[in-house]
Amino acid sequence: MCDGNLINEIDVESIIESEYPDVAVLQNECLSFCGLCAIKPYALVNNTRVFAHTPEEALDKIRTKIEEELAVYAD
Repeated sequence: MCDGNLINEIDVESIIESEYPDVAVLQNECLSFCGLCAIKPYALVNNTRVFAHTPEEALDKIRTKIEEELAVYAD
């Protein structure tokens, strides 16, 4: 996630890391998607952009994407 991203209105890092202990949340100064962070809350989940209109909606989409990624490694 970008430091200046609108998604940072909520503490996504703590929420995701508490719900998914095997997932690491990394924050960078810039993810090089110029302008997107000022327009929509977004994050990269395994190099896939996940974005929405509100931080809460983005968080829900991030959870969905994480679940999809984890399902690949499930038994």
